[in-house]
Amino acid sequence: MLNFAFDKKTITIVLLVMLVIWLLNAGSGGILRLVLTIPGVLIALTFHEFAHAWMATKMGDETPKNQGRLSLNPIKHVDPMGLILLVIAGFGWGKPVEIDPRNFNGKRSLSAAEAIVAAAGPIMNFILAFVLLIIYYLIIVTNLLRGLSNEWQEIILIVTSTAIYINIGLGIFNLIPLPPLDGSKILMHFLPGKGKEWFYRNQRVFYIVFLILFISGLSSYILTPIFSAVFTGMEWVVAKIFGLFM
Repeated sequence: MLNFAFDKKTITIVLLVMLVIWLLNAGSGGILRLVLTIPGVLIALTFHEFAHAWMATKMGDETPKNQGRLSLNPIKHVDPMGLILLVIAGFGWGKPVEIDPRNFNGKRSLSAAEAIVAAAGPIMNFILAFVLLIIYYLIIVTNLLRGLSNEWQEIILIVTSTAIYINIGLGIFNLIPLPPLDGSKILMHFLPGKGKEWFYRNQRVFYIVFLILFISGLSSYILTPIFSAVFTGMEWVVAKIFGLFM
């Protein structure tokens, strides 16, 4: 049997070592970029987990509300391991929102309700990325920050663009159909009966696959092209919007 707690602790230590090595090699410029990344990471994680909690509550389960997760306080939602990974790699996760499907209101099937709750987090990240991209374009096109110094203008643009990248990265990453990510719960809804049973029985195997992809860095080869496609698509839409009104 795979001990999740032990694995999580081990991975956290590995990621901390990776973070230290990264910081040692980054120099002052890299450390500054790291600091400017933190706001985007906190926003992405907080809204992602809040969306799960909000949707679960809408489905009739008040477990997240009772546990204080129906909140935009980052402290309620940060998972150290996911936070470190988001900072150094752009992909990660927050503290999982606990739900009790038995409390759902029954308006949808159990698997559909769980899939909707799971999808709420990534969808929120894509919405945030899109809104932030509009704000970024607005700043550039209208010279909105002209009253600020060049240094502050650059900082605000870096923080905004980084938040866009982090939100897209978090949304895509969590849609990977492997436990313990949101994508696995979404996939479960669309599998036939026997497929659900097979997937459920082999969750630990899929979890090991997830760890291998993640720790080895192979996940980047899968996620980077998807990230580029999503970002390019969003940028195209935003550019069209500004082309109509500017």
